[in-house]
Order: sequence, then C-alpha cells, then structure tokens
Amino acid sequence: MHLLNLGILAHVDAGKTSLTERLLHSVGVIDEIGSVDAGSTQTDTLALERRRGITIKSAVVSFAVDDVTVNLIDTPGHPDFIAEVERVLGVLDGAVLVVSAVEGVQAQTRVLMRTLQRLRIPTLVFVNKIDRRGARPDQVLRAVAERLTPAIVPMGTVDAPGTREARFLPGIGAYDVLADQDDDLLSAYVEERVGADLLRGALVAQTRQALVHPVYSGSAVTGAGVPELIAGIKELLPAADGDPEGPVSGTVFKVERGPAGEKIAYARLFSGTLGVRDRVPFGEARVEGRITAISVFDGGTETRREAVPAGRIAKLWGLNDIRIGDALGEPRKAHGHFFAPPSLETVVVPGPDTDARSLHLALTQLAEQDPLIDLRHDEVRQETSVSLYGEVQKEVVQATLAEEFGLDVTFRETTPLCIERPAGTGAAAEFVKKDANPFLATVGLRVDPAPVGSGVTFRLEVELGAMPYAFFKAVEDSVRETLGQGLDGWQVTDCTVTMTHSGYCPRQSHAHQGFDKSMSSTGADFRGLTPLVLVEALRRAGTQVYEPMHRFRIEAPADTLGALLPVLAALRAVPQTTRTRGDRCVLEGAVPAARVHGLEQRLPGLTRGEGELESGFDHYAPVSHGTVPRRPRSDHNPLNRKEYLLNVTRRVGG
Repeated sequence: MHLLNLGILAHVDAGKTSLTERLLHSVGVIDEIGSVDAGSTQTDTLALERRRGITIKSAVVSFAVDDVTVNLIDTPGHPDFIAEVERVLGVLDGAVLVVSAVEGVQAQTRVLMRTLQRLRIPTLVFVNKIDRRGARPDQVLRAVAERLTPAIVPMGTVDAPGTREARFLPGIGAYDVLADQDDDLLSAYVEERVGADLLRGALVAQTRQALVHPVYSGSAVTGAGVPELIAGIKELLPAADGDPEGPVSGTVFKVERGPAGEKIAYARLFSGTLGVRDRVPFGEARVEGRITAISVFDGGTETRREAVPAGRIAKLWGLNDIRIGDALGEPRKAHGHFFAPPSLETVVVPGPDTDARSLHLALTQLAEQDPLIDLRHDEVRQETSVSLYGEVQKEVVQATLAEEFGLDVTFRETTPLCIERPAGTGAAAEFVKKDANPFLATVGLRVDPAPVGSGVTFRLEVELGAMPYAFFKAVEDSVRETLGQGLDGWQVTDCTVTMTHSGYCPRQSHAHQGFDKSMSSTGADFRGLTPLVLVEALRRAGTQVYEPMHRFRIEAPADTLGALLPVLAALRAVPQTTRTRGDRCVLEGAVPAARVHGLEQRLPGLTRGEGELESGFDHYAPVSHGTVPRRPRSDHNPLNRKEYLLNVTRRVGG
C-alpha cells in the first residue's frame, strides 16, 4: 500500500469542500454527504467556518482507494487566508485544483496555479458544478488553457451541461500536448501508430513530473465525474516517498490547542520514523522535545499509534514550544514564503468588559497558529496591533475572539504596513564616561543603504577580541530590535549597520568584596546605549518611508473602460498595460495596498458585475502623496534622549 498526501485547492465558492465531502462519500468513509450551507461537513469543523460557509483552517482527512491511502487536506479558498494555503503546499505530493464551471477561472485560481507550477507539484484540474444553470464547461476549458496553462489534457467531455442530468464522458484528448514533451510519442503520433498503452504511459509520467495537467469535469452535488477523478488521483499522482530507516526529518504545517490548552502539531514526515517517547530537535534553536503521543489519519478517522514512518502526516503531542514552519529532526531545504506577507495593520480595541491580559493571551495564541500574522504590543498606550491580509480576515479574528475566548473587540481603521529605508549614510558614537553617557559602554555605529530586498546586515570594523563576545552580541541584538521602529515608527530594512567603535570597563571588585557592578560593564550597558547611538546615526542618514504597492490585473467589458480609468486614477492606481481581447479589456498595473479594498468594493458597480480583480503585494514605493504616515512608537523612544533614559535607567542623562 502506498501513501499520497493530496491538497484540494480552489478560489472561494468553487465547491472545494463539497467535493471533499463527495470524495469521502464515494470511497465509503461517510454514509451521508455533509452540506456547507447546513454546516455539517467533515473538514469545516470550526463554528465560524460552518456559519460563514468558508474554509478558514486547513483540515486533514484520510481515505483508501484500493491499495492507495490518501491523506486529503482541504484548504481555504479566500485570499485573506493564503498563509494557511502556503503552509500546506510544502507537504503535498499532489493537488486537485477546483474551478467552477459557472464562475470560471478566478483571480485566486491564477495565483494558486502559478504557485503549484513554481513548486512543480503534480496537479489535476476538476471543473465543478457542470449541473448548475449557467455552466460553461467548454468555455471554462478554453479559459484554463488561456489563463492558467496551455499544458492541459482533457480527460473527457460533458453531456447536457447546466442540467441535473449533466454527466462526464471519459476519453483522453489533446495528444499533441503530450507529444510536445515526449519524442517517442511525437514520432508515434506523426506515424499514426499511437497506442492506448503508449498514450497512458506518457500521461502518467508527464503528470507526475508536473509537465501536464489532466482536466476532469463533474459535479460534487450529483457525483458526476467524481469516480473518474478518484481513478485519476490513484493512477496519475505520485506516491509519497521517504526512507523510514533514514534520519528523522519533517515539517510542521499546523498547530492547534487541545481541550487542556496543550499544543498539537500537525507534521509531515519526509524521512525516518518518529515514535512515542522519542526526543527530537526542532525549530531554529534546535531545542529538543519529547513526543508524548502520536495519531495518524486512517480510514476517515484518527488512530493513535506508537510510531509514524516517513511519508505520513501525523498529529504530535509533547512539543510545547513548537511553531508552525518548524523543522523536525534534520531541516530540509527551505522554500521560503510562496506568497507575500501581510501588507495591512489594524489596532485591536477591547470592549468595555474585555480584560486586556486575557486579550493579549488570546491574540498570542492566534498568532501561534498563523506566523504571518504579527502582533505588536505598545506598552505605553497598552495597545496591540495585528497585521492582516484583508477585511474578511479582520472579521474572522473578531468572531474567533468572541466565540472561542469570550472576548468582545472592535478594530480601528485598517492602515498599510509601511517600511523605512536609509536615505544616505549616517554615523554616531558615544564613549564610556564621556559626554553624559550614563552607560559603561562605548558604541559607534554607521548606517549605510543596501540593495532592495537585502534586509539588515550587521558588520564589525573593530577587532572581535577587543571586548567579550557577549557584548558584541548584545549590540547586534539591540540593533536588530531597534530597527523595528525607525524615525517614523516603521521597520527599517535594506541597510548595513557597521560597528565602528567599541569599549568597556573590565570586571572590577573592591578589596575583600565581590563583583562591583557600578564599576564594570554588563550586557545591559550595551543594550541600553545601542538604541541611542543607532537612532542618532539614522537621523544623520535620514530615512524614506515606503508604502506597500500591489500589482493588479482587471479583466472587464471593454465598454466599461471609460468608467474605470477615472476611478483608478482617484485611487492612485497606475495602469501600465491595457489590451483588448474581443469584447473584454485587460488592465495591469500598480495600486497602493491601502486602496485595494476600495477598488474591490467599486469594481462590480463600474463593470456591471462582470469585472474580475486579481491583486497581490508586488513592491514598496516611496510615499509621494500627502503627509508621510507615522506609526506610534511602542519602545522606550530613543528619539527622545531624556524620556528614554528615564525609562531605561530611571535617571536623567545629558
């Protein structure tokens, strides 16, 4: 028996969760098909998911097809939950991309297919809802070829689309697509000696290499085309590989809390075998945790096991400090992020009866489950900000806090998450026992601009042996922490910080007495002085605030272009290419992230409901309109020396 870890992906409302239910029913895991509208599905287990009819968290369920065990992972379709999809992609052997025969290829479909192709994940396409009024399976098939990939192989045709009698008629077409990738098949095709075995062999090989994508059609509601899809999953997608005798190596893609608040990690094991009571290193710090319990997914249920071998997905107990994305055992090569990080931020406002400490704890737990959601706590104002992808995600956070934690919150207006970059070079230094420096430390720093996308680099221009290594480490850690808030309060990036001066007071003591802290440098001296020196260097360098820009693609009726362009200009969107395709026009360009929601709201009215918007983070651009946005500081404010020293040392300096 071999294993297959399969992802179901789609744009919102394509029928992905309904297809999951139909698959489970067809293979005998469930006796009755759940309904998304009724909130009775197997994978949408959260009350919020069932009420809203959308998938928010990925879910795993297992079923068998003859000798193949499939771990099926249902993923969110709404773009606000793309981070949840991102984590799943790294553990998949294959995928089914669902497209609606009514709505067709959507913006999110294109984003998902591009990522699946970039990661070379073998993918089948399922055109769903062929029984629905308005179904256009032939047009959707052409749109898949035009807008997703030309390397598709239709696995049959549709009879009576748009009716309850719609059915899928199997039959492989598009030999030429397979022949393009296979010289032997091309020769046989030219010589008219293509046999069924040769054709099938080429289809299997090319699908498993993600060179072509078989397309099935059907209906999750009536079951049409689903048996053929199940057969394709079994035959065309590759089995999970991995040596169970090798070193332990796995990836955590989901973390949840159990009834007692304990952490439960969902992990895919790529190599080795992990057993109960085993100790395994994980995360960047490579701390060891002891596995206290394991369950695997089997036959539609969870089963407790003493061990989990390579290839399987399992739930693990006992790893209290585990985080999403952590490697178990030997780390694998990291793919990095497949999708852009959040570009929006909002402040969480507790209701009149909401305890601030309980809210902070609840938000911390939510952030554990989604590492791309950053929390930022302002001790002075007692405020917590949370970064987001969009307005729907904000509503879900609000509902989750109310339903799972009993906390009533609202939010301030969503604002873009800007960054700062140095405008030039600046340097500053403070010396021990000079110029009202209250710290027993000498620190000199120079800030230089660095290439876009390079992040922050810390370097030394002083001898590493000039003082204890712990003091250098204290300076570097403080530099990175301080750069979280630049002159205007935004994270400073794309710069090199060089330590130009160093000095300390060696350990001293009075006769017959112990260590005298007032005469000897400690790490706290360097952590206290570094922010003052760094912000002075930043002041002299100057910083420029950059706002996040999204690339956009709008497809709309050509006769609505005249109404669209003035609105795009008012939203500071800049069309870069405009082309017409038949009676449709396609505009591509850039728009500030803060204006994307407004564009989403106005597009239907401007395009008679026929406009499609695809957008995603692309780059940061200098803020060139209006007042430069500032972000309230949440640190001890080293920009104000007197205030900073009062906060840090409880005494006034200089």
